[in-house]
Amino acid sequence: MFVRTQRLTLRPGWPEDAPDLARAIGHEAVCRNLRRVPWPYGEDAAAQFVAEFRDPLDPKFLVFEHAGAQVRLIGAAAVQRIGDSHELGYWLTPSAWGRGYATEAAGAALRAARARGIRRVLSGHFVDNPASGRVLRKLGFKPLGQTIQLYAPARGGEAPCARYALDLDGDSGGDCDADPEARMAA
Repeated sequence: MFVRTQRLTLRPGWPEDAPDLARAIGHEAVCRNLRRVPWPYGEDAAAQFVAEFRDPLDPKFLVFEHAGAQVRLIGAAAVQRIGDSHELGYWLTPSAWGRGYATEAAGAALRAARARGIRRVLSGHFVDNPASGRVLRKLGFKPLGQTIQLYAPARGGEAPCARYALDLDGDSGGDCDADPEARMAA
């Protein structure tokens, strides 16, 4: 599945994306806020990650910024099954921070999840990363009032994580529908 927004293209990862992926995510400032990526993050980890894009309809994407003819890998966004629930995860390379891309990319992944029939999504952010909490609230996520300890390899230990939930049923999907220009194609 591909999703196009006004400024971004979201698509599955391909083997040839591994070098660009390793460069985009390979910053401690990115990896310290992710709980399922190795640290340090190299091309081997990137090749393994893109090999996991098996189902073309899964709402799991690499995120590309497109400005004219120039296209650049700037992050990833996915709604994946973890245990008994679905969870939203996303990240952006530091040069893409502060431009609204996280909200745009995560919203596109949520629309794709809704199209796949996913109705409830959980997410969270480390409490020392309040920008991610703002993104979740913009998307319509509601705080669960829970803070749990999660391990992040780049932190070398656990850190407190605030938990959120979003119901995608009907019109209650929050602002994940905020971009009427977004287009999905399988």
